[in-house]
Amino acid sequence: MERVNQTSTVSEFFLLGLSSQPEDQKPLFVLFLTMYLIIIMGNLLIILAIHSDSQLQTPMYFFLSFLSFTDICFTTAIVPKMLVNFLSEKKTISYAGCLTQMYFFYALGSTDGCILAAMAFDRYVAICDPFHYVTTMSHHCCVLLLAFSCSISHLHSFLHILLLNLLTFCDSNINHHFLCDINPLLKLSCTSTFVNEIVIKTEGLVILVTPFLCISFSYIRILTTIIHIPSAAGKHKAFSTCGSHLTVVTLFYGSIFYVYLQPLSSYTVRDQVATIVYTVLSSMLNPFIYSLRNKDLKRGLKKLIE
Repeated sequence: MERVNQTSTVSEFFLLGLSSQPEDQKPLFVLFLTMYLIIIMGNLLIILAIHSDSQLQTPMYFFLSFLSFTDICFTTAIVPKMLVNFLSEKKTISYAGCLTQMYFFYALGSTDGCILAAMAFDRYVAICDPFHYVTTMSHHCCVLLLAFSCSISHLHSFLHILLLNLLTFCDSNINHHFLCDINPLLKLSCTSTFVNEIVIKTEGLVILVTPFLCISFSYIRILTTIIHIPSAAGKHKAFSTCGSHLTVVTLFYGSIFYVYLQPLSSYTVRDQVATIVYTVLSSMLNPFIYSLRNKDLKRGLKKLIE
């Protein structure tokens, strides 16, 4: 780990990771390898169960299957490099590799948020406007929502990578993080990051907050509708269809807001824990949250395993 002479440019970054202590590396490797395998297997089972059961061919499960696929890709952009660095003495990532990882990190993370918003809209239509559910949430509409989610997320990511590529890194190549994230890298730049910070605070904030606002609006309307349902059984049935999704949204957005809704100067190593929550822990827990609280999905998984 060395500081780079200011007359030269950075060709690679050192990722200091979660711990610099040699005795911590193997336990961390085993922990994250286990979590990664659970993510792959859990989300793959969700996808296979949904696509093999005709009764799960509904908009909600359509989005859930793509959420599981995105979670697999999302963690694959991060965890394998972490595992390599845990067992390597030289914990580096090339400049191109860093930008590539960051591109998929932001594109897939943003896609996750947009899909969660689409799922909230699905629940809103199902509970608040059930008579128009079939026409509103048609397969064509679901495909358009998914295509829009992917497109806007990749454009968002491409914009930030393009602006980051215009910066010069010539002061230090030591990244106090386990992945290439934009805030730690901006702190390493020896040229002005004014434009980058303006775009983060405007376009970045819109992409981050808009899906959350859509989710919040959907659940406010859902809650208003549930309150007016006369029977307790009807209220429980309506809310039970939203419980799993609401848990996932809280876990995902709670940790994201903790990391990104703060000034660049206050970004510290402690934010790594919150980053792990929305990148790894959330993706690992999603299959359990949805399967344990959903009778239809439980049945589909049981049928698949048997």
